[in-house]
Amino acid sequence: MLSRLQPVLRRFAASVQRFSANSQAGVAVFFAFSFVPLAIGVGAAVDYTYASKVKARLDAAADLAALNGVKTSNVMPTAAAAKAAAIASFQTNIGTLDRATLTSSAITVTDDGLGRTSTVTYSAQVQTSLMALVGVNSIAISGSVKANSNLPTYIDFHILLDNTPSMGIGATPTDVSTMVANTSDKCGFACHDLSDPSGNYYKLAKKLGVTLRIDVVRQATQSLMDTAAATERVNDQFRTQLYTFGSSCTVPGYTLINALTANLSQAKSAAANIDLMTIPNQGYNNDQCTDFNGALSAVNLSIATPGDGSTAATPQKVMFFVSDGVADAYYPTTCTKPTTGGRCQEPINTATCTAIKARGIRIAVLYTTYLPLTTNAWYNTWIKPFQSEIATRMEACASPGLYFEVSPTQGIADAMNALFQKAVATARLTQ
Repeated sequence: MLSRLQPVLRRFAASVQRFSANSQAGVAVFFAFSFVPLAIGVGAAVDYTYASKVKARLDAAADLAALNGVKTSNVMPTAAAAKAAAIASFQTNIGTLDRATLTSSAITVTDDGLGRTSTVTYSAQVQTSLMALVGVNSIAISGSVKANSNLPTYIDFHILLDNTPSMGIGATPTDVSTMVANTSDKCGFACHDLSDPSGNYYKLAKKLGVTLRIDVVRQATQSLMDTAAATERVNDQFRTQLYTFGSSCTVPGYTLINALTANLSQAKSAAANIDLMTIPNQGYNNDQCTDFNGALSAVNLSIATPGDGSTAATPQKVMFFVSDGVADAYYPTTCTKPTTGGRCQEPINTATCTAIKARGIRIAVLYTTYLPLTTNAWYNTWIKPFQSEIATRMEACASPGLYFEVSPTQGIADAMNALFQKAVATARLTQ
């Protein structure tokens, strides 16, 4: 710019020298000499102020375009569709530029794993007004902006709920005390014995208004479906499949409460069918109705190979396991604790969990604290010796960061929802 001004200043200086020969023109000479740079400075300020306004407008358009490139709605757009939306946004918000020409622009939208990046760059020339008098016809401006966002992670939740007879215990110490006080054998469990429809403890609990742990689990599962629906960033981001250990102790394996579905409202309705496992008679199968290894292995077989969660076709897989942590099944040779007649009562065998996690399936464990039944002789003989190991084994079964223990005085629903949120929040760290 100075090189352009030099010829003008030389001509102006020569005129000043001729004009200054007249001694009476001193003041006029001084004013004239000061006017040109002052006028140039004012002109530059005016033109640069206008150029700044144009740049601010283009920057705002670029910001909105970049955000449109990473924005999600009910349906996650492809990177190509997001780029098209960003381009349209940029062009719309630029509008008509007075005395300015957009010389170049570039918009890119790229996906990297579970993240999306949108970049907008532009260059423009702004025409000058007063500065054009000294040969400066335009001012170059440019800008660049980048926006990032996490893509929604698609996850299938396979929820295995322990509904075995031990989940028929009173939900709180008060509920347990009520059952103990109203049963001849001081039992805190409400066994669902079909051989005595009128006198079984399950019906007694209902009559007494006792809330059982299985009741709380049912309600918590329904609440979890609401949480999942509210957490979704795009349609069908989460799918759920609900299982229990079986509707009856006579049928090994699991009972499918709800097939894998993205219809979380339907899953919530299906969860109303979660109930305590029935037994045909007291002492059936030597009370061996809680086969953790069998149920977990069966559910594992029903789960497809997990993906990275980047698309609905490649969801991550999470096994959600809710239990009081004590197995009771026939394992005469592989039991980790003393057996009686082959009956194995033990904390969860983590070898099964390890095999599941080796497939890339994460396990979220909600341990509903196993309440000590100190008035029960069987508990004191067979369960009490490993009471302190129950929580430790349950935590070892869980994937890192996905373990929660909830006591009877705490909210199982709140705990399930918190565990769900942790599973979603940590999903991006697993791939």
